[in-house]
Amino acid sequence: MFGYRVPAPDEAMLISGGRRGLGGAPFRVVTGHGKFVLPIFRKTRFLTLSMCESEVTETCVTRQGIALHVRAVIAFKVGNDHESIINAGQRFLSDQDQMSVLTGRIFAGHLRAIIGSMTVEEIVTERQKLAAEVLDTSKTEMAKIGLIVDSLQIQSIDDGDTGYIDAMSAPHKAAIQRQAQIAQAQATQASVEAEQVAARNQAEYARQTAVVKAEYSAEVDRAQARAAQAGPLAQAHAQQEVLDAQTELALRQAKLRQQQLVAEIVKPAEAEAERIRVLAAAEAQRMKIQAEAAASYDRVALDRMLIDQLPQIVKEAAGGLAGANVNVLNGADGLGEIAAGLVSQGLTILDSVRQNLGGPDSSDDRRRPEGSDNGLLQLHSRKDDKADDGPVNVD
Repeated sequence: MFGYRVPAPDEAMLISGGRRGLGGAPFRVVTGHGKFVLPIFRKTRFLTLSMCESEVTETCVTRQGIALHVRAVIAFKVGNDHESIINAGQRFLSDQDQMSVLTGRIFAGHLRAIIGSMTVEEIVTERQKLAAEVLDTSKTEMAKIGLIVDSLQIQSIDDGDTGYIDAMSAPHKAAIQRQAQIAQAQATQASVEAEQVAARNQAEYARQTAVVKAEYSAEVDRAQARAAQAGPLAQAHAQQEVLDAQTELALRQAKLRQQQLVAEIVKPAEAEAERIRVLAAAEAQRMKIQAEAAASYDRVALDRMLIDQLPQIVKEAAGGLAGANVNVLNGADGLGEIAAGLVSQGLTILDSVRQNLGGPDSSDDRRRPEGSDNGLLQLHSRKDDKADDGPVNVD
């Protein structure tokens, strides 16, 4: 757009004309944004804010009076604040290359002053200290012209043809050479020892190889001997295995024949004997039951027969009293007692007969009493002649 100006990110836009800038500066500073600038009435210039470099090569004399050629590099730039930009713009805006030249001259002066207060040993061994002191002494002066230093690097220090630095480093070089020689000797010794160890290892390897070869040869010979004997031994083992198999087969056949004999002869015989024993036991039990049943039936029949004959027995007993003179003193009671006595006598006879017929010593032939006819007992009573002499008193 016409009249609108924008500075680059690493630039500061300086606008002169019109009103003054901050702090009475002859121009206004614009960074990071654009601004409208009236043509003809305003003038715009740009100041770089990027990093700049200045190289210094200076001959400095140390406190010992030894001349040293020092080479250093300074990295610097214009400060980002408005005060630094204004200071740098007033000094370098028309010729910005003069910043590097002026910075180099400033650092050269400070470098000569600081090296003049130090010895060669301090300069060589403490380069960082030298750089720090140069930066500290130049910081205020650089700030006045709007510049800031980012870094200072001492690249080289040379004493020319005096040889002071070489002489200073000679002891260290000698020490390093001694250490190198010692290291070389140690390396040589280690190499010799390694060769000796290798030789011993090689000899041991050769010995072990010979032993292994001898053992291998012996093993091969033994294997060949076993192979030569393998045929007869294998045949003998095969024959022995055949004999063992035949023996095993004969034992199995004998065992099988024994089992067949047991199954065909022994087991049927045992079964037949068991059958006969069971049948005999059953027959004996049957006969015992039949005998007990028959004995029980005969006793029942005999008891029944005796009971049936009991009236006849009483009758015969009463018939024996028919011709007897019996005086009954107590009337009807006396007659009842006589009848009861006759019945009691008949029962006594019946029990006696039953005991005689059913005892342990009785047999089937004695169950039927002698003199019985068709199972009937014939009882005979005789009359007691002396009973006629007087009456029978029953108290």
